[in-house]
Amino acid sequence: MGTSVQVTPLCGVYNENPLSYLISIDGFNFLIDCGWNDVFDPSLLQPLSRVASTIDAVLLSHPDTLHLGALPYAMKHFGLSAPVYSTEPVFRLGLLTMYDQYLSRKQVSEFDLFTLDDIDSAFQSVTRLTYSQNYHLSGKGEGIVIAPHVAGHLLGGTVWKITKDGEDVIYAVDFNRRKEKHLNGTVLESFVRPAVLITDAYNALNNQPPKPQRERDRDFVDIISRTLEGGGNVLLPVDTAGRVLELLLVLEEHWSLKSLNFPIYFLTYVSSSTIDYAKSFLEWMSDAIAKSFETSRDNAFLLRHVTLLVSKSELDKVPDGPKVVLASMASLEAGFSHDIFVEWASDVKNLILFTERGQFGTLARMLQADPPPKAVKVTMSKRVPLTGEELIAYEEEQNRLKKEEALKASLVKEEESKTSLVPDNSSDPMVIDTLNKHSSLDGLGQHGSRFRDVLIDGFVPPSSSVAPMFPFYDNTSDWDDFGEVINPDDYVIKDEDMDQGAMRIGGDMDGKFDEASASLMLDTTPSKVISNELTVQVKSSLIYMDYEGRSDGRSVKSILAHVAPLKLVLVHGSAEATEHLKQHCLKHVCPHVYAPKSEETIDVTSDLCAYKVQLSEKLMSNVLFKKLGDYEIAWVDAEVGKTENDMLSLLPLSTPAPPHKSVVVGDLKMADFKQFLASKGVKVEFAGGALRCGEYVTLRKVGVANQKGGGSGTQQIIIEGPLCEDYYKIREYLYSQFYLL
Repeated sequence: MGTSVQVTPLCGVYNENPLSYLISIDGFNFLIDCGWNDVFDPSLLQPLSRVASTIDAVLLSHPDTLHLGALPYAMKHFGLSAPVYSTEPVFRLGLLTMYDQYLSRKQVSEFDLFTLDDIDSAFQSVTRLTYSQNYHLSGKGEGIVIAPHVAGHLLGGTVWKITKDGEDVIYAVDFNRRKEKHLNGTVLESFVRPAVLITDAYNALNNQPPKPQRERDRDFVDIISRTLEGGGNVLLPVDTAGRVLELLLVLEEHWSLKSLNFPIYFLTYVSSSTIDYAKSFLEWMSDAIAKSFETSRDNAFLLRHVTLLVSKSELDKVPDGPKVVLASMASLEAGFSHDIFVEWASDVKNLILFTERGQFGTLARMLQADPPPKAVKVTMSKRVPLTGEELIAYEEEQNRLKKEEALKASLVKEEESKTSLVPDNSSDPMVIDTLNKHSSLDGLGQHGSRFRDVLIDGFVPPSSSVAPMFPFYDNTSDWDDFGEVINPDDYVIKDEDMDQGAMRIGGDMDGKFDEASASLMLDTTPSKVISNELTVQVKSSLIYMDYEGRSDGRSVKSILAHVAPLKLVLVHGSAEATEHLKQHCLKHVCPHVYAPKSEETIDVTSDLCAYKVQLSEKLMSNVLFKKLGDYEIAWVDAEVGKTENDMLSLLPLSTPAPPHKSVVVGDLKMADFKQFLASKGVKVEFAGGALRCGEYVTLRKVGVANQKGGGSGTQQIIIEGPLCEDYYKIREYLYSQFYLL
């Protein structure tokens, strides 16, 4: 029997709700993603609350609210205490995303689901990994290896590969095949025939017209330019630190090419920190950005046409005139984008440009309906200082609470003092031997002796008494010839304390937090939230252009057919999209396709039989290994036996090994072999699907690597040409690319 694998969706199946899935591998429970939505509805987390205590590890795939928004709440309220794993950008940008979410809501409500301390505490337990890094779990997870790979949707976005006993479980949601300005495409297609693939159906019904990226970017900027030239403003509701990075690069590039003078503003509570991190994560970005920095030291995120703002008051102070504002949140449920929409929506010259589908049930989703509403009801809230009687009542209440806390603290301290003063006859100097009383008295003034303020000669207190003296705390400092002994560790600031402090102030490169955000965090002025409902007449233009950075339905189907998993699990997508992709995959990808309901556990254990065997030292002493890629392989002739612990063991044959046919191990890519031959000085070129080597020799590859949804096919490499020196030389080079067993 293969590795035992069970999948239980906790949220995000047959709908577009946040993503959260429980995956059990041989009894080790992974929580992959821990998302929430911009409405922060606690009812969505009920399934998670029932299993939080059983989770052994948490894997995060993307740095947005839908993938990690519930992590602080779950750790605070559900007792989730498992170690968390992510890439460095997911950790850093996810932290900023949660800061922005909290600060946006604290300004307009008495938000109490989690605090900044809860966010810091949750992210403090994150272990950061690099792409393709194999991380071996220990303890209960012994034998399990996890590795993050490029997803291509958000910076640091991850396709998780979990390996146990040679079988791969791949978790790939929200991936993007297309290369973009700041991100490479996904590497999902490099995985072939995994035991289990878990992916989403979010875009299964969305087929984008085939259009080059440059043309798409030009259309995007043209729409914005027309609005600005007509005297209008443009609002782009964006996420905190995700897809907004791509939009900023598109605008920056075209503003430079066209020498446009209209101002661009990026407005979030953490905009400065976001760009600072982006500048430092170039190695996680596209090859073009990395190469540009290596050759010319040009950092793509040194934005020359974009001004970073961290408060609405800063935007209000800018000169009147057409402008572009990218503001969080993309859902329009809270944040600066909500307030700016209310101000600008009633002007027919303005444009609200959506670059991603709004979350279900949000104002953004409502405005993206066809046709869009002509008027919407919104709630405008703001925090104002307390004054007059309200302020007096607040201060009286705070004073009362402080007195109660002080009283409780004094009672606790008194109890602790009584407990600490229970006498110990072995060391208490009040139990005095009369023969030694003078010597004891003589030494009272010395540092090395213990002393009391009150000494009662000849009195032995009963063991039940507290102490026949006033409360006194003994000084037990160690002394040497130079004075009191100092412990250097007491004065060393621990790395984790420094890291936590840096995280608390935003963790940005210079240890500085955005000024407006810091002032909001440190502001202790008594205040309250006032709200009023109003109806907004939507006269501005509303346009949606897809910049979500996800593969469309056509690409998803093509990738799944190429990967050809043994078993496929579909999650996260509307019911219609999920059923559509399920039926397609049953016909064209693999016969085992599952689409579980919420909290439904499905068993996707591999049908392959895997056995653990012990290799005896006598057998291994005569085996010659050869390195092939990341592995070392060898041909072994042995017989199966059992050890003293009834474990299967491979033992040397007692009789001579029978001969076997030669086996060629390896996979030759013709493009790579072409480069290899060129490096050896062989003139080589592709002609008619074959590789022409020199004047007379031709190589061609026949057969298929794998059949659609099925088993392996046969591949052959045919070498044609007359028997000459070139022929034997090319053949020798060809053999060197394989291992002959």
